[in-house]
Amino acid sequence: MSADVVELIMQDHREVERLFDQLKNSPETRPLLTPVLAALLVAHSRAEEAEVYPAAKDEAGDVEDVAHSQEEHAKAEQMLKRLVEADPESDQYGQLLTELEEAISHHVEEEESKVLPDLKEAFDEQRRMQLGKAFVESRTRHLGEMPGEATKEELQWQAHNMGLAGASTMDKAELEKELKARASL
Repeated sequence: MSADVVELIMQDHREVERLFDQLKNSPETRPLLTPVLAALLVAHSRAEEAEVYPAAKDEAGDVEDVAHSQEEHAKAEQMLKRLVEADPESDQYGQLLTELEEAISHHVEEEESKVLPDLKEAFDEQRRMQLGKAFVESRTRHLGEMPGEATKEELQWQAHNMGLAGASTMDKAELEKELKARASL
């Protein structure tokens, strides 16, 4: 089963929106659904970072939008980590959920209005199907991972997508520090 990468990404976006609605409107589901949201967002992000963003940047020349999207991913992952660690019954959880939802909604809006249309224009159907297959395989490998668990290789993809110079010579801790600083800008 192959699918266009643009359609797959948009399907994930709709599922994340559905999960946010459920977390907001049914607080009793928070203990169960928070890890589901975290796992989906992390897997989705890792797949975009490893498969989609490099193609958009290197093949389609979408350097600025990819760097910006990668920075938003890094910031969202920091927010998501705090949400996962928060007590689902606390006021802090509700505030973190609102902040994360706003950040993700902003990211989705920009991605769907800039990056994804650029992919549709730059890549023919066959290339989008190839990217879709790679996206699904990568996302599947990363399902179950939680925020803050990126490997050094994944951090290097993030650095590449952001255009961070010197990343190949950094150790994992240095990469984490630099990416966190970029996400805080």
